[in-house]
Amino acid sequence: MIDKDLLEQLIAFRRERDWEQFHRPKDLAISLSIEAAELLEWFQWRTDDEINQMLSSDKRQQLEDEIADVAVYLTYLSHDLQIDLDAVIANKLKKNAAKYPVDKVRGRADKYNEYS
Repeated sequence: MIDKDLLEQLIAFRRERDWEQFHRPKDLAISLSIEAAELLEWFQWRTDDEINQMLSSDKRQQLEDEIADVAVYLTYLSHDLQIDLDAVIANKLKKNAAKYPVDKVRGRADKYNEYS
């Protein structure tokens, strides 16, 4: 999911600042949740038209920064727990394909236990 060179840069950035001591899995998960909430805040109370206008303005950079923050914390958490993000995403995709068969869910937003 993340380029190996970029991962090495992230790890070096953290190590140079001696931040590993603060990046326990619990704290990374908390930080990930906080950053995801900040991402949600970017959309809060806005119509689709307002969001599209913001995406075409200099405010887009704020959104990109929030997405990057989420990705960085998820990357640190996965790295520290020795989780291969690509592998777990591929595995989850297989599980979801079985849970949400195309012929039953196409065009529907129902949860897997709500369709028949």
